[in-house]
Amino acid sequence: MSMADGTHVLPLAGIRILDLGRIVAAPFATQMLGDLGAEVIKIERPGEGDDSRNYGPSFLDTEQGETYSGFYLSFNRNKRSVSVNIGTAEGQQLIRELAAGSDVLIENFKLGDLARKGLAYADVAAVNPRIVYCSITGFGQTGPYAPYPAVDMVFQSMSGLMSVTGEAGGEPQKVGLSIADVNCGLYATVAILAALRERDRTGLGQYIDMSLLDCLVATMSHRIVDYFLTGKVPQRFGNVSPGSTPAQVFQCSDGALNVQAGTDNQFSKLCELIERTELLDDPRFARGRQRNENRDALLPMFVEMFRKNTVAYWYERLISVGVICSPLYNVSQTLEDPQVKARGLKMSMEKANTGRISGLRNPIRFSRTPIEDYSFPPAVGEHTEEVLKGILKKSDDEIERLRKAGTV
Repeated sequence: MSMADGTHVLPLAGIRILDLGRIVAAPFATQMLGDLGAEVIKIERPGEGDDSRNYGPSFLDTEQGETYSGFYLSFNRNKRSVSVNIGTAEGQQLIRELAAGSDVLIENFKLGDLARKGLAYADVAAVNPRIVYCSITGFGQTGPYAPYPAVDMVFQSMSGLMSVTGEAGGEPQKVGLSIADVNCGLYATVAILAALRERDRTGLGQYIDMSLLDCLVATMSHRIVDYFLTGKVPQRFGNVSPGSTPAQVFQCSDGALNVQAGTDNQFSKLCELIERTELLDDPRFARGRQRNENRDALLPMFVEMFRKNTVAYWYERLISVGVICSPLYNVSQTLEDPQVKARGLKMSMEKANTGRISGLRNPIRFSRTPIEDYSFPPAVGEHTEEVLKGILKKSDDEIERLRKAGTV
């Protein structure tokens, strides 16, 4: 919604999120909701805060003695931090009071931890039946593994993702980022938005049970459907597409180029470019299925051909005729790419007495309500007094008593 003065209101303005999340999955979901305009109140342990604050390898150390890990900075912008010791009865009561005025509570504690503290869904719904309560755990709330602790690589290995990642004949490989956590955070965001929409109709909140394993198994989608159809366990193919040919990484004289010319249309363009149209009349290569079945007869010619010139040479020629291809970048090269620069994916956040850091903007692009403002991730408990006064209407004396008791 646009205002008379030309400013705009983000889509989730007026929605309050009580964030009891830690590490990646839940904080990533709440950061996404915060980017979309929701008010996010992050609950952290007094002193130490979110475990991810100490997760390396990169750190920002400020003159005020605050330390922010790159990990924490990546998933906690657009939030306010309130430090509460939820191991105490008074701390638990503060959470219930905050939940009473919130639209969403999201948490990723171990199974049963919050229930033992009187902060399970039933406890919170008793004071706010409209709340959407989202629990993120490794294995979900049911099943034999539900109590087990785990980290991202556990789900990469158990979902089958590692089994299809890596070179053919080589060892299984993990993806080079916390993909299970980020993936589950996205699913959780979708689930929360859907539950809020449903609440618009019924006036009631509900409980959401999110599992990192569930989400990553679901993301395996077509590789698992292949198994359902054929009964064959999917294998690793490295940088070669298992379903089309030629569609893989080819070595050029000075580096590697990703070429995806496996469809009939793309293969035709490639053959016309290199003046080998006779391949289109060869029954072994005329259609995609046949090319895949006869890849050993087709690929050596392309391997030899691409080696004769540079990445830039082949990229420019292939792109000029509409053949899908791309260079293989490292992160530094990605950030210098003209398309990435034109889309403005790099942004910066600044905080008084802390400095300015670079980050990545939210990739969602609205036509009327663009996401433009990014607040610096908070220090531990930075907004405790502000929230206790402004939302819970606590007096200075009450806040001081809570501090002395170690509750906040």
